[in-house]
Amino acid sequence: MRLTSFTDYGLRMLMLLASQPGQALSTAEMAARLRLSRNHLTKILQRLARGGLVQTRRGGGGGAVLAKAPEEIRLGAVVRLLEGGPQLVECLRPGGGTCTFDGCCGLKVRLRLAEAAFLADLDRSTLADITHPTVAA
Repeated sequence: MRLTSFTDYGLRMLMLLASQPGQALSTAEMAARLRLSRNHLTKILQRLARGGLVQTRRGGGGGAVLAKAPEEIRLGAVVRLLEGGPQLVECLRPGGGTCTFDGCCGLKVRLRLAEAAFLADLDRSTLADITHPTVAA
């Protein structure tokens, strides 16, 4: 399975926030530290906020902070939240796409099982497991 850059950047953003407990970081500051587009990070931050993983504050001293302890944020949940788009292959999309093997294909089941195993493995780890103090540098 390949993760989109949206998810990759979201995970990095969460790691950065986890490495700075209680400190609100602006999107400009995160963009500079992560060397990423501020506009792109803003979209990711909005999704993370809607998903209840971060809180945002406006004004002086504002920015983003984690809404939960890093130990409570499962990586599988983050990936599910951020990867909410296209499926691995067309036939896994809602409605089934246009598969010429519809009804006589064993691939769909195997891919669903592989995706479930991938996410289950990520569910065994938390944000705390992958965050180190050197992230803040």
